[in-house]
Amino acid sequence: MKILWATIKIARNMEDRENGTGVVLLGLSRHPQTQVVLFCVFLAMYLVTVGGNGLIVMLILTDSHLHTPMYFFLSNLSFIDVCYVTTSVPQMLAHCFTDRPIISLGRCLAQMSIALFLAVAECLLLAIMAYDRYIAICSPLHYSLVMSRKVCILLASGLWVSSFLLTIVPFFSMPGRACGRIVVNHFKCEVQAVLKEACSDTGASGLVLMLTSVFTLLIPFAFILVTYMRIGLAVLHIRSGHGWRKALSTCGSHLVVVGIFYGTTMALYLRPQKKVFTNREKVTSVFYGVVIPMLNPLIYSLRNRDVKGALWRALARK
Repeated sequence: MKILWATIKIARNMEDRENGTGVVLLGLSRHPQTQVVLFCVFLAMYLVTVGGNGLIVMLILTDSHLHTPMYFFLSNLSFIDVCYVTTSVPQMLAHCFTDRPIISLGRCLAQMSIALFLAVAECLLLAIMAYDRYIAICSPLHYSLVMSRKVCILLASGLWVSSFLLTIVPFFSMPGRACGRIVVNHFKCEVQAVLKEACSDTGASGLVLMLTSVFTLLIPFAFILVTYMRIGLAVLHIRSGHGWRKALSTCGSHLVVVGIFYGTTMALYLRPQKKVFTNREKVTSVFYGVVIPMLNPLIYSLRNRDVKGALWRALARK
């Protein structure tokens, strides 16, 4: 089976070279000295991202004190972040010192689809985490009943299934053939960057992508806003300082992550599109695709006593 798969890959690569097809990724810079600096920076960011998110997942799985709905969804978020950066950063590091990195159109479509699937999953997951915080603050006496283990598993299952369905539709609308090599001003196969450079008609793909963005960005973001408005009204009735601090510690980290993630993604996808993918859009894409997954574990671990307590307990056992 491995030999057959290797033969298919070689045949596809030979076909791409003969037909002049494939996707050329320009990367972040064409200057050798800048490429060395970027390689070191993004390698460090990738290691911090994988290490930090992997540590959070391990702590949540092994420490019984973290077996709660909030940390169950947090482990899903960390898993998504690890997978998301892995779809693009290792490839970018491998291409840093290549003059003209080329990948096949099939690999490019696969990378776009996986990245889109994970991005949609994170959008929906942040909305579910906002609902969890709403129940914890507005209905604390019913929290264990409303957010039971069965409900959490159903929400997580619905999250992944919905993300898959919302990714399948844009995937089938993407151009499956290329008339020549596509030169993309990016370090990975970003959906918008590839569609802007495709020679075939991509009007239907752009329309489907915009509609998908409405369901995965606007609707979850509106739900989060309404949820936190309700939380804010409930917090106003809390008179004790301890209650205020508890509500802030419960929602603060999630609000920071929501603000950073939705701010950058909505700035990139929900605005009038230009004919070319600019360097400014590339920097924005780098921020939400590389920087945010690195910040998530730092935001949650540095501001959370439970996570730090679990880390100290794990170190004490060692």
